[in-house]
Amino acid sequence: MIKIIAMDMDGTLLNSRKVISPRTKESLLEAEKAGMMLILASGRPTTGLMDFARELKMEEYHGLLVAYNGSKVVDCSDGKELFNQAMTVEEGKAVLEHMKKFDQVRPIIDHGEYMYVNNVYHQMIQLDGKEFNVMEYESRSNKFKLCEKEDLAAFADFPLNKILTTADPEYLQAHYKEMMEPFKDTLSCMFTGRFYFEFTAKGIDKAKALDSVLTPMGYKREEMIAFGDGHNDASMLSYAGYSVAMANGVEELKAQADEVTASLDEDGIALVVERLLGERKNLLTY
Repeated sequence: MIKIIAMDMDGTLLNSRKVISPRTKESLLEAEKAGMMLILASGRPTTGLMDFARELKMEEYHGLLVAYNGSKVVDCSDGKELFNQAMTVEEGKAVLEHMKKFDQVRPIIDHGEYMYVNNVYHQMIQLDGKEFNVMEYESRSNKFKLCEKEDLAAFADFPLNKILTTADPEYLQAHYKEMMEPFKDTLSCMFTGRFYFEFTAKGIDKAKALDSVLTPMGYKREEMIAFGDGHNDASMLSYAGYSVAMANGVEELKAQADEVTASLDEDGIALVVERLLGERKNLLTY
């Protein structure tokens, strides 16, 4: 029986307007009432997940937040950190120093209330033939104030859960191998979107974070269903007892999943959760 619903955020739980649709929200609230735990698992920092967790009343049902692509796990009920594996200060500085070689790449780090970048006016990337203000999007959606530091490598004298880099998708595709080359054996380096390439501590992914907290709680992976759309969701879908890819997901993930549901704008999660709730009701009344 499914006891845990783990979901990626962007491209999965959130529709193209970056909100949870009414139908999906209602299905997840019903799942919680039926005794299922919700987990939001994202590359976003914790601050970028909290409003959605509150909307789903996850603090009332002991839901979990898996942030920074699996680098940190927080219990919604009390804000307690259940898992936290950041890069060392030396590793973070080395990545930020190396990024100086790529003039179109914008590194982004966060600390406290602030998101730090080299140049607050270097905001736009080209996305599908249009300009996209990636700096405004990142700072607003994750509830950060934006701050400029000319030398991020010199500034970052604290452990970093994640270093996010962004650029035009074509530029990242052409340069990501050079970007990750010095760190391919010592850090986790991956695309989390067409215009995002991230660095986290070695071995960090969503599956490791989930296993680190759920196993001590007594949960089994067979009791989890996981939803995702991107490459960084692959470990989570492999870990879960039942895996669901969104129709808008990357082809590799859809090939891996047990099921492909409808897209983010077609209530793909709700369709599966409603079916689960119906099956659960029938089982309990059998």
